[in-house]
Amino acid sequence: MTEKQPTGAETISWDLTDLYAGADDPLINADLDACDAEADALDAAYRGRIANLTAAELAALIVRYETLVERAHKIASFASLNWTQDTQDPARGALLQRVTERGSRLEQKLVFLELELAATTDEAVAGWLADPAVAHWRHWLETVRIYRPYLLSEAEEKLLSEKAVTGRNAWDRFFDEVHGAARYEFEGESLMRDQLLNNLYSPDRDRRQRAAEVASTGLRAMQRTTTYVFNTVLADKSSDDQLRNYPTWISSRNLGNQVDDATVQALVDAVTARYDIVARYYRLKAKLLGLDELYDYDRYAPLPAADHMYTWEQARTLVLDAYGRFHPRMAEIAGLFFEHGWIDAPPRPGKMGGAFSAGTVPSVHPYILMNYDGQARDVMTLAHELGHGVHQKLSGKQGMLQMHTPLTTAETASVFGEMLVFQAMMANETDPAVRLAMLTAKIEESFATAFRQISMNRFENAIHTERREQGELTTERFSELWMETQQAMFGDSVMLTEGYSIWWSYIHHFIGVPGYVYAYAFGELLVLALYARYQQAPDGFADAYVEMLSKGGSDWPHEIVKPLGVDLTDPGFWGEGLQILESWVEQAEALAAAE
Repeated sequence: MTEKQPTGAETISWDLTDLYAGADDPLINADLDACDAEADALDAAYRGRIANLTAAELAALIVRYETLVERAHKIASFASLNWTQDTQDPARGALLQRVTERGSRLEQKLVFLELELAATTDEAVAGWLADPAVAHWRHWLETVRIYRPYLLSEAEEKLLSEKAVTGRNAWDRFFDEVHGAARYEFEGESLMRDQLLNNLYSPDRDRRQRAAEVASTGLRAMQRTTTYVFNTVLADKSSDDQLRNYPTWISSRNLGNQVDDATVQALVDAVTARYDIVARYYRLKAKLLGLDELYDYDRYAPLPAADHMYTWEQARTLVLDAYGRFHPRMAEIAGLFFEHGWIDAPPRPGKMGGAFSAGTVPSVHPYILMNYDGQARDVMTLAHELGHGVHQKLSGKQGMLQMHTPLTTAETASVFGEMLVFQAMMANETDPAVRLAMLTAKIEESFATAFRQISMNRFENAIHTERREQGELTTERFSELWMETQQAMFGDSVMLTEGYSIWWSYIHHFIGVPGYVYAYAFGELLVLALYARYQQAPDGFADAYVEMLSKGGSDWPHEIVKPLGVDLTDPGFWGEGLQILESWVEQAEALAAAE
């Protein structure tokens, strides 16, 4: 067993007191009650009247509604963040459940408001939007109204909201708790899954293989539970989609992402048509590692020159310096996360795995969760989540109803942040072997964001379709579909082991946000095109980019990125990013040939 070196992140824990003083803060109950009282007051004052309000009256209503939504979201943010620190703590779980239940009841009280806004005539809405009093909330009104064809009656909407607490939301939490509690015995240690999977980045092939086998064995032990959860969530979504008459399993997610089905399909088609880039790269990777056959547990094996550990302070410096060189405002905001305790960094038993940035509410600030282990990929994860955090902080000026972007453009700032850090690290490195190691790591990260996420989208498409057409899927069938969609991406360049067939079963996005994953590919390819424009014409780009982030969700995604020279409505747009990925593979081949 190797001695784990400290990174300096061990004591980096966030301070949630900007939300509430603690789980026993009496303000939580007071705010919950205040939300209920205000919802009742809005109902009494506006039910049945919204379509006939003047612009000034509507503006007054929206201000009250936005204030109420922010207060409720602040409570929910605290309960969720508090729980992620220790998903095994019953008290934290109980608070989260109580807040979730109260949130559902509040949502039911407010259903009438958005239903009446959606049902208002186009002429009346046009009159409202022509008035400066309402103009700020134009896009929020537009997004409320795009759901018109899929909304149900108020009674039905309330029922779905109520049942979601003990249905979809409960299964989501249960899935997280099952995987949060799981421990994997490896080399005399009891590890969380993310800690175990870090060994897939080891230069020792035997270690990688054993770690993969332990992961597969652990996931197999949970397969009955995870298979049931998957089938239940798939059935729940199918039921909701049928009730609302969505044409496809992905249509509701596309509406939420504010892109049409055709745009998403163009993205999927473009990426799957270039799976040859993936196979080309992994054939090179096998040669670089001196292997006749590359297995799934070899994909992230580092080249020898990549063996470097980064302390928390080094990671902080790398990211802030790269952000600052691009735009001082980026570094200024990112620095606040370190200075004021907005990050929870180290892995701990019971803590949620992975990483995220939670935008919370405009009157507070975002919080970032990580499981920092000192590897280069952890530096990139820090850059990624700080990109989200900067975006969320900048967009707060749009107010609660329009600060949050759809998932597609939400990934833009995060992936762009990674690009800034990667390019800075490459610029500072002169050793060709180290540059090759850094480039291959970046290629693999970008492949995971673009190609792998689309292959997972194809898996989702398969399981949602089959669940609707043929009923429950067995564990074996899930695994078959997983292997088919994964192998299609790798071609003959990677040999997938039998154990890898169960690895679909731990991916939270399939449960928590069905249809989410293509957003990563959307963001990756968008950023590659944006960064190319930055390199070609840097003057004024950084200011325009920061302005774009500041717009948050106040306009359609294709309109927000248009000033930066991007046309998301062009089906051929995705080819630009894919060509850049191919050029990176060509660079890696050239560096390898020069060694």
